[in-house]
Amino acid sequence: MIAEALAKLPDFALFFAGSLALVGLYLLIYTLATSHNEFGLIRQNNIAAALSLGLSLIGFALPLSSAIVHSTTIVDLAVWGIVAIIVQLVVYALVRLVLPNLSSRIASGELAAALFLGAASLAAGVINAAAMSY
Repeated sequence: MIAEALAKLPDFALFFAGSLALVGLYLLIYTLATSHNEFGLIRQNNIAAALSLGLSLIGFALPLSSAIVHSTTIVDLAVWGIVAIIVQLVVYALVRLVLPNLSSRIASGELAAALFLGAASLAAGVINAAAMSY
């Protein structure tokens, strides 16, 4: 039983490391795509920036976890991880259509805009994760 578990350790390490790399890639791409500096704002204790980025990260992590469960290879994981990144970027773009001044509102600490973006990101992540199971 222990030997079987240890035999799966290399696969775990590969998928975990691949997932961490995808999370890093997501944060890099997402923060470059937004018009505000999330990490700079978070360092300044901007709760709106932390809320919107945090919920978008969860919205990305949910389909990523589904991809881990359903992928048979690390390439599968990478492909579906990139799909999840694209979905989150599309959500950000759509929310900006509804709230054209989204970034300035988040930068000024407005929680309503941040919460709407975060909720939209989270909802898209849940739907994305469910869709990946087919």
